[in-house]
Amino acid sequence: MLKRENKQGDFFDSYVYDKLLPEKHVLLDIKKSIDFSFVDEQCKDLYSNSMGRPSFAPVVLFKILFLEFFCNLSDYEAVDQVQTNILYRYFVGLAISSPTPNHATLSVFRNRLSEKGFKKLFNRVVLQAQEKGLIEGKLKILDATHISASVTVQSAVNLLRHGRKTVIQKIEKTNARLAANMKLKYLNETKMYDTPSNQQVNEEIQLTKYFIKKVKKKSYDESTKDVIDLLETAVDQQSRKAKDKKYKQADEIVSLVDGDARRGAKSKTKKFMGYKAHASMDDKSNIVTSVRTISGNRNEGNKEETKKLLDEDESKEIKHEAVTADGLYDSYENRKNIRSNNMRAFISSRNRNRKKNLDNFIYDKENDTLICPLGHRPISKSRQLSRDQFIFSAKICKKCVKKENCPKLNNGRVRVTVSDTYRLSILDNGQEQKEALIKRKEIERKFGEVKVWHKLNKARYRKRSRVAIQVLMTFLVVNVKRMTKLINLNPQYISCSTGCG
Repeated sequence: MLKRENKQGDFFDSYVYDKLLPEKHVLLDIKKSIDFSFVDEQCKDLYSNSMGRPSFAPVVLFKILFLEFFCNLSDYEAVDQVQTNILYRYFVGLAISSPTPNHATLSVFRNRLSEKGFKKLFNRVVLQAQEKGLIEGKLKILDATHISASVTVQSAVNLLRHGRKTVIQKIEKTNARLAANMKLKYLNETKMYDTPSNQQVNEEIQLTKYFIKKVKKKSYDESTKDVIDLLETAVDQQSRKAKDKKYKQADEIVSLVDGDARRGAKSKTKKFMGYKAHASMDDKSNIVTSVRTISGNRNEGNKEETKKLLDEDESKEIKHEAVTADGLYDSYENRKNIRSNNMRAFISSRNRNRKKNLDNFIYDKENDTLICPLGHRPISKSRQLSRDQFIFSAKICKKCVKKENCPKLNNGRVRVTVSDTYRLSILDNGQEQKEALIKRKEIERKFGEVKVWHKLNKARYRKRSRVAIQVLMTFLVVNVKRMTKLINLNPQYISCSTGCG
């Protein structure tokens, strides 16, 4: 049954808190500056109004979870701190004599809210920032940061052996006799520390296929079925990998414990396994307006992922004049989508050499043509697939004093080939783009904050939907910290270039 937060403190509580609370602390500033009353309203559908024992107020449970991500605590540690730390107890809104929720209550609350519920709470904090006038809406920064999964990378042999063991453990909970027989035939707990041979991999593949064929003849609960399906997918992938030398590992299951984690790359030499937090941030306030959790193998710069992130901001009615991002987002589709939303696209070019040659050219949108640095227009234009070739006069180009800064002469004249992607980028060339690309680096500081101070460098949960909860709560916490700092500095001050860790 839903219980509301008790805001009516007694004399004893007031006396204790007045005497023992510190004069200054960021949690006291947050409690004063940020209104968390929306939590009870957002969670009312999760509880019955008439049945069951009265629960702890949702806002109390949420604030304990807030402390978890604020101070890098586990459920157990957060409960202990609220019991013994007078500041934490005051922050979450518990009276001195009130009982404290246990860790199981926090777990149930988190599962009830799920990713969908936490996203709504994150959005309500962003809405509060909008209402306070903290989001200016000049420039939106897009980028993603990696999160290492809480799993161990295994070889194909160890992965399949562990998969069979996991399925048998699930079956053992409901059918101990069947599980005992399977242990004798299929369980091999020996770990291989050397690189397995092709023969060893093939033997494990065949044994696992036979194992799956046998276990699928029985009926199981949904949890066991999910693990069996995951193992079946894994053995099929390993089978294809053994036969095809050009097999791509990007979408390969790398753990039966966390079946959503995938291999990713920070660069050509730096690899990781896990997830990415794909974020949109307002450049003036440094408030993250939207964030999505995707698998490590996903390219955050592709048109689908970029559109989803921009659409989330759009659904909150967050408007910006321009978007800036690194070269990973440089595509015709992204630029077109951004401009269709009445924003300019300040995105780094992937082909920097070509960009350097064309920086001084001006694109005349009205006449769909290029203008060279000295003001001359091409004498003709031809279309080649998704690009245009602009051909300038040989007579003019040969005598041009700036021809060294142009693409190489071809038969005495400059021929400039411009893709649709670059033609859109020319629209946004100029000093504003250079300034925006410098500001783009501000999101790196934000990622540094969430990783160093709030441990988002590694997943504390398993499965994408649960890692998404960690991502949403972490960025919610840093948003609240940032909002509080801006409000305390000056209600009208929304520009600060320093970090707020």
